[in-house]
Amino acid sequence: MGGKQVTIVKETEPTRPIKVLLVDDEDRFRSSLADRLALREFNVSEAANGEEAIRAVRLNRPDVVLLDLTMPEMSGEAVLKEIKAIDQEVQVIILTGHGSIESAKETGKLDAFAYLEKPCELETTIDKIKEAFQEERFALAKAEMFPIEAPSIFGKLWGVQNFRPGVIALAGLIIFGAYVVPPPEKMVNLLAIEKSGDRANDKNNGFSGYSKMRKGETIADFHARKSGIKIYDTKPVSDAKGGKGYRYKNPEEVARSALIMVGVLFAAALLWGTGALPIGITALSIGMFMYFFRVFSPEVVADAYAKDAVVFIMGVIAMAKGIAKTGLDRRIGILLLGTSRSITMFLFLFCPLMAVTASFISANAMIVFVIPILVQVYMKTHPGKESGKDKSLAVVLLLATCFAANAGGPGSPSAGGRNALMVGILDDYGQAPTFGEWVMYGLPFVPVMTLVIAAYFFLRFRKTVRGMDVNIASMVRDESEKIGKMTKKEYVTGAILASVILLWITASKTLGMGGPVLFGLVALAVFRIIGWREINSINWDVVALYAGACAMGKGLADTGAAIWLANSFVNALPEFMSSGEGLAIAVSFFTGALTNIMSDGATVSAVGPLVVPMAMQTGTPTWMVGLSCAFSSSFANCLIIGTPANAIAYAFARDSETGEQLVSLGDFLKHGLVITSLMFLVLWLWTFYGYWRVIGF
Repeated sequence: MGGKQVTIVKETEPTRPIKVLLVDDEDRFRSSLADRLALREFNVSEAANGEEAIRAVRLNRPDVVLLDLTMPEMSGEAVLKEIKAIDQEVQVIILTGHGSIESAKETGKLDAFAYLEKPCELETTIDKIKEAFQEERFALAKAEMFPIEAPSIFGKLWGVQNFRPGVIALAGLIIFGAYVVPPPEKMVNLLAIEKSGDRANDKNNGFSGYSKMRKGETIADFHARKSGIKIYDTKPVSDAKGGKGYRYKNPEEVARSALIMVGVLFAAALLWGTGALPIGITALSIGMFMYFFRVFSPEVVADAYAKDAVVFIMGVIAMAKGIAKTGLDRRIGILLLGTSRSITMFLFLFCPLMAVTASFISANAMIVFVIPILVQVYMKTHPGKESGKDKSLAVVLLLATCFAANAGGPGSPSAGGRNALMVGILDDYGQAPTFGEWVMYGLPFVPVMTLVIAAYFFLRFRKTVRGMDVNIASMVRDESEKIGKMTKKEYVTGAILASVILLWITASKTLGMGGPVLFGLVALAVFRIIGWREINSINWDVVALYAGACAMGKGLADTGAAIWLANSFVNALPEFMSSGEGLAIAVSFFTGALTNIMSDGATVSAVGPLVVPMAMQTGTPTWMVGLSCAFSSSFANCLIIGTPANAIAYAFARDSETGEQLVSLGDFLKHGLVITSLMFLVLWLWTFYGYWRVIGF
């Protein structure tokens, strides 16, 4: 679902001296301790009272604060409150000469890391400082504020996840270049072509608003009329008047807006692909540029973020919370694994069932429960020192499950936010499929692809895996006994989920994708399965990603930027790939390759708005190209950054006794490349040249 990726923070030695702020009103004690810590290569600064400490935290952020609890004028408790208000992640160790239990309890309430009684042995103090420093690293990672500690200039420019100064500067240069460079003449000419009414021969027939354009109107005129932007101009104008003293944009100004949206597209793709900013902030920056460069009026920009696809993804994530809260997701996982009486049955029966289930329920939620069970199966089969001797079984169990979940992506719109995003993009052109239509074109791919995955792992490992006859079903019965019988809430949640899926299939043309999921949320709340707390705790940056992508899609489509880019891409293709299945193959390969280095949602955000105009310009069915883009965005098997399912599987694939990684990054890359290649072949041969030709468009 394009959710937040898992960050694994390892406990490591600091790459620089730990910055310690020592706060104590006793000059002799403070100076003595500061000197001793400095000799142990700590970067120590001092403060004699609370006010100095607060200024020091503001001006030169420390990693750890050693804070005396009893000081005149401003107490340690008051200083601690102020420090935490300034920076919640700074760790504070309380020092006191009184050892008061009540004071200890009070500092505990105020979020102190540790409590030491003065005088404390130096080694004990140093150990606590190092522990506090590690806790600060974890706190910063949890808050997505990773510290920059690279010594080289390149390292500082590359930065860390969510803050890469060099990449941010490059994105800014892209936007600046789009603003100052004159729009290409071909773009201005394309936007100035008048609609004749003969769509087959009009060169602007791939424009999203073509059907709403008036005869004789150009793309520039249409955008100027719909954008809501009025430019002050006292000179009279012959057409597209905006009122006395005002006018609408002329073709050159519309082309400028289109070029800015192209810049926004490349800048957003760069920021999303490198993680230079939090994904939600990048999504908000799209709207910021549209506001400040006056691509649309404020009302139109705000409306661009409020799409049915955004409501859908928000609702699906929130419903997953309800499903997990009742334990229904675990029940489904156990039910599926109950079919696996051997590794052969696991591959050829469980994996297809897993993939089909992941087509309708979040693959990430399924992975979260199923992978830990499979790790326990492996540990029971290879206990203690035996665990490291046969990692082949771990690779089969964990990677086959993960890749099968990814293969479920094309099955339905509810398989992931990337699919909902494509529905929204197609809807901009009046071409959105219903839930049932998507399933008809996507679900047949899923079981065939999963059987191919099963065959690969079976043929690759049948002679090397010890324990091909391991009975997983018997092992998971223990888990089933732990959770007991189905509860009333599980039955209610299952009925509501089934109702939502039924509404998606039967009524999505009238209710959209968001309507049924809102019904599901309200129903879960009425039956007291979830409350506002669960909804409020969802991954809102993922929702922001899809909202920002929808806004960017509208900006690209309505300014004519999308049709100009589509023309440029199609003209660069060899003739045999410029339309029909050839174009679908080109789009799917480009999307599938890109989604392995960017998140799936970000890939569809960048590529999706361009592919529909390509189809319309070349006479290719829009669903063929749009669905090929969405389907191949599920092919993120090579790297763990490609999809949350990969990251979750990697995070859990660890020996519980030794801490050894059971599946490596190299395993993902080696086997992921093969599976991704097979996915392309199945998509092209079985889907494009197979059942799609039978179904037709």
